[in-house]
Amino acid sequence: MKIIIVTTQLPKDGFKILNADFKVIFPGNATFQRKELLQLLPSADVLISAFNYKIDRELIESSPNLQLIANFGVGFNNVDIQAATDHHILVTNTPDPVIEPTAEHAMNLMLAVARRTAELDRKLRETDTIEFGVMTNLGKTLYGKTLGIIGMGNIGQALARRAIACGMKIVYTKRTPLNSETEKRYQAEYLPFEKLLQTADVISLHTPYTAATHHLIDEREFSLMKKGCIVINTARGAIINEQALVNNLTNGKLFGAGLDVFEFEPKISPQLRQLDNVVLAPHTGTATIETRLEMAQTVAQNILYFYNHDSRINRVN
Repeated sequence: MKIIIVTTQLPKDGFKILNADFKVIFPGNATFQRKELLQLLPSADVLISAFNYKIDRELIESSPNLQLIANFGVGFNNVDIQAATDHHILVTNTPDPVIEPTAEHAMNLMLAVARRTAELDRKLRETDTIEFGVMTNLGKTLYGKTLGIIGMGNIGQALARRAIACGMKIVYTKRTPLNSETEKRYQAEYLPFEKLLQTADVISLHTPYTAATHHLIDEREFSLMKKGCIVINTARGAIINEQALVNNLTNGKLFGAGLDVFEFEPKISPQLRQLDNVVLAPHTGTATIETRLEMAQTVAQNILYFYNHDSRINRVN
C-alpha cells in the first residue's frame, strides 16, 4: 500500500478515484505542524503540497521513500525543485483547473479597481458623509483601453478573452511570441516588455515566479508606465517590488492596483492596507468550491498517472 501525506486540508471527495492501494493521511487541523510532518515523512511514498506550505530540502531529505510530490496548484515555488530533483523525486502541478477562475479573478480585480468598487462600498458602510453627485466618486471605464498582459499563457489568454468582451485592446509580452493564428484569435499584438509598459492602460501579471522574474516590476518599470495606469497581480507577489508599488500608488503615478498575492505573503505591507486605491484579496484566485474540487481530482489523477507510467502526467521537473 502506498502512503500519501497531505500537508493541508483539501476536498476529500477529490481523492475518491484513488483505490485501496493507497492510504491518504490528512491533517487533523488546517495543516500539519512541521514536527508532525517530519514524523510522518519517513513512511511517505507521495507528498501532496499546497502553495501555503513550504516543502524545503530538510523535509525532502527526511523522506527516504518519497517518489512523488503532487503539488496542489499551478505555481510550485513553494517546493524546492532542485532538492526534489537531486533525490529523484518527481514534482507535478495542476495547471488546467486554475485557468478560468484565475482569469475571472483578474478581471474582477480590474473592474473593482477601475470603478472603485471596494473603496466606495467601504465608505458607504463606514460613514454617512459620502456624497452622491454627478462629478463625485469617478472611476475609469475599461472600454477602449489597452490591456497589457505579461505572460500570455493559458491564464493570460483566458483573461484576454474576457477583456475583449469588455471592449479592450490586447497587447502582450512573452518569451516566445504566439503564432499568428492565436494572436488573431485574441486580437492581440506582441510588444517587447518595455514597450508594453509604456503602452498599456492596465497591466496584468501572469508570469511564473522565478529568479528571473523576482522584482520584474520595480521603480524603473513603474517609471515607464503611463500616469494613471492600473496594475493587477494574480501571479506571485515578489514579481513586484512591493515598496516600489506603494511609492507609485501614493505619488499619483498609478490610478490603482488589484492584488491577490503579496511579496511577503501572508504578511501585507501596512501601507497597502491604508490606501483607498488598492483592492486586496487573500490569494483567492482559484478559491471557488468547484475549482478546489477539480484541483484535488487533478492531484489524484497525477498520482495514478505516475504509478501507471502515463505520459499525461503534469510534470514539473
